[in-house]
Amino acid sequence: MLAPLGRAHGGPVLLSRRKADIFGSVSDTGVCAGPGGPESAICCDTRAFLHMITRAQLIDVLFVIVPNSLLLDIAGPAEAFRLANLHREARGLPRRFRLGFAGPAATLPTSVGLALGDLVPLPKQLRTPTWVVVVGQPTAHVTRVTPEIAVTAQWLHDRLGDALLDADTPHRLVTICSGTLLAARAGVLGTRCCTTHHELLDMLRALAPRAQVIGNRVFVVDGPLSSSAGITAGIDVALHLIAEECGEALAASVAEDMVVYLRRSPRDTELSPFHMHRRHLHPTVHRVQDAIVTEPERDWDMASLAGVGHAAERHLLRLFIDHAGISPLHYLRLIRLERARQSLEYGATVTRAAAAAGFGSELQLRRAWSRQWGGSPRDAARAAGPGAPAPRAPRTARSRASR
Repeated sequence: MLAPLGRAHGGPVLLSRRKADIFGSVSDTGVCAGPGGPESAICCDTRAFLHMITRAQLIDVLFVIVPNSLLLDIAGPAEAFRLANLHREARGLPRRFRLGFAGPAATLPTSVGLALGDLVPLPKQLRTPTWVVVVGQPTAHVTRVTPEIAVTAQWLHDRLGDALLDADTPHRLVTICSGTLLAARAGVLGTRCCTTHHELLDMLRALAPRAQVIGNRVFVVDGPLSSSAGITAGIDVALHLIAEECGEALAASVAEDMVVYLRRSPRDTELSPFHMHRRHLHPTVHRVQDAIVTEPERDWDMASLAGVGHAAERHLLRLFIDHAGISPLHYLRLIRLERARQSLEYGATVTRAAAAAGFGSELQLRRAWSRQWGGSPRDAARAAGPGAPAPRAPRTARSRASR
């Protein structure tokens, strides 16, 4: 599998400013000066990296459609790949992805009742490098092994059963939501790590007892198998794969076009702290939570939080316990920890991550991290690596690819 931007072959990315202009800003590509100055020759590692993001061979992205497929599982990732092609063309590069849509019948209904027509038959051979995208169905349908499901499962087994065992296979299987269950019925998961929607994890374990089913993850990548938790997570895994093939800068541009506020990685949990403790309807608690999420770095205490909620401190505490199941300061700590984790994921030092998240010091972050997760934030910083993508500033006068 190809390394993402900034980690090509484990070495530093040395890129001239002239090359950097092609693929993104200097902060996107990690420009550094060689012995001959900033215009020095590109090192061998960088040549391999440039070959990765400029190569022209098309990848067939084949969406496998079954009856009652979740429409967003199809449209979200498909749009990401379409926009990736547009951004490559804007950079003077050839298209990288060719979209196709196949199924056991020419016309099939989707989850919202809209029928998809002109589906091509499931191909007898995969003659070109192909990413097979198996989308999900609503939970009510996943237990029904209809003739169409049986035909599709057999096709997956015949086309990918052996291919996924080959370390050098040009093919990839991408499953979205309950699409992982269909792959399990086809017997193609083997002993690989995989995931699905949190409500279907037990079913996946029963259908694929040899697989390593991982819960509470947005998506999991194990060699040629990429599986996701479903719905919007299909966009996350598509952006991740685009970054591996086309570079982090281009994937970030696609995410910006799709208004994906926060790109999630394989280390992100399916149940985000930003969404936890919010399954309630109390406006005061939501108002305070919104303030915390918007400005976690602010010097919050119970008095200032109570001011936002227009409530007495003791009353606000009772409201949080009753409706959110957590105290205001505990909620604040969770949000700050998540913000710090995201900063580390994108290459910040522990000191900078602590400041950005609102911790008074690196020591405070370490203590909170250890209480919540164990270990140290430095472990996360090391896992992100020195080449992790830097956060991108909003574009202003920069031209955009036509949508």
